[in-house]
Amino acid sequence: MNEWLNIVFRWIHVLAGVLWIGHLYFFNFVNAQVAKTYDAESKKKVVPELMPRALYWFRWGAAWTWVTGILLLGVVYYMGGTLLEPESTMSLGVGSIIGLGVLLVGFGLYDALWKTGLKSNVMAGTVVSLVLLAAITWGLSRVFTGRAVFIHVGSILGTIMAANVWMRIWPSQRKIIAAIKDGQAPDAAIVALAGMRSRHNTFMSVPLLFLMVSNHYPTVYGGPGGWVFALGFVVAGFLVASFLFSRSAAPSPARY
Repeated sequence: MNEWLNIVFRWIHVLAGVLWIGHLYFFNFVNAQVAKTYDAESKKKVVPELMPRALYWFRWGAAWTWVTGILLLGVVYYMGGTLLEPESTMSLGVGSIIGLGVLLVGFGLYDALWKTGLKSNVMAGTVVSLVLLAAITWGLSRVFTGRAVFIHVGSILGTIMAANVWMRIWPSQRKIIAAIKDGQAPDAAIVALAGMRSRHNTFMSVPLLFLMVSNHYPTVYGGPGGWVFALGFVVAGFLVASFLFSRSAAPSPARY
């Protein structure tokens, strides 16, 4: 039964993830550049038609990716015997509570941090975020297997991203779409919030994709310093995302 649940949940997880991340990249690498060319009349015509449709698949893709991800954590790690080292004295129940609890703590720390003045200083906010993530990753490495550490770091990023979609981006976009539809200028603070959280999600998505498939690479998670590799892939993912953002703003994608 566990094997069949694994298959079904993983299939839905991947399909929903493609819908979600595909639309995330469309918003950030394509639509963000095209929207700069709209005049007021174009915005009033295009945005109310395009954005509700795209955001439907975006938010529900995020929801189903997260839900099936939690179910997979249960099947593979909390009931599958891969969460704790064989010599661990911790009970599986306590380990499972830690695993789920750290997802909520991760979003709470992130959300509180980026509501402070650090939101105006991207570099400082990024450094503080990485330090906090490093502390959590190191802590998880004291109690979980290397494979479980990688997947939980990825799950923290995925939880932050899904919460951003439903709690910050989608509510903001509803107000933005309504204002444009009525021919009014959206509140600049709401536009900034939606844009910042969407950009954050794009940066987190690149390392997330590696961490989600990291169970195939015991070379990186199996050693005593595997948690350092996990952080290394997060930083590398941020650099790749930065490159993609720079390419999206270049003239070449608009040529044909």
